[in-house]
Amino acid sequence: MTVTLFDESPRTAQIARDMTDVFLTDAGAGELVEDARLVVSELVGNVVNHVVPERGLARPGGVRRIDMTFKVWPKWVFIGVADQDSSPPLLPLGDSFSPGLTGELSEAVLPDSGRGLFIVQHLASSVWWRPGSQGGKTIWCRFDRDDGAAERKPC
Repeated sequence: MTVTLFDESPRTAQIARDMTDVFLTDAGAGELVEDARLVVSELVGNVVNHVVPERGLARPGGVRRIDMTFKVWPKWVFIGVADQDSSPPLLPLGDSFSPGLTGELSEAVLPDSGRGLFIVQHLASSVWWRPGSQGGKTIWCRFDRDDGAAERKPC
């Protein structure tokens, strides 16, 4: 299933989360709803806050198009969020801090931005991106299913 949203509403991220909830629940993947809602919220928020549409893809008034794609397989769920900017996402390469230290660090030393894709990488089993055939890009996330129970990775 593919759904197209436009960022002209202040409720765009909420609508994306709700659509994710409905689709995964109806598809029998309700065990992934909580993590998938947060991942979709982060990815849609990135489009709304950071994407600069390419000249050939830009819409009047600067409204950004967001295409969400859901694919459900017996062992996996794939969610793609496409935007109109071909710039590669800045996917974190690894943990910024040792998991044992993060609880002791004050907010002052943690970055003010750039944590969204870090969260996405920790909730999804795999994250990657592909350039669009006519511009733009899609960030894909794979969620592994384990007999109806998703395995959570520690953050």
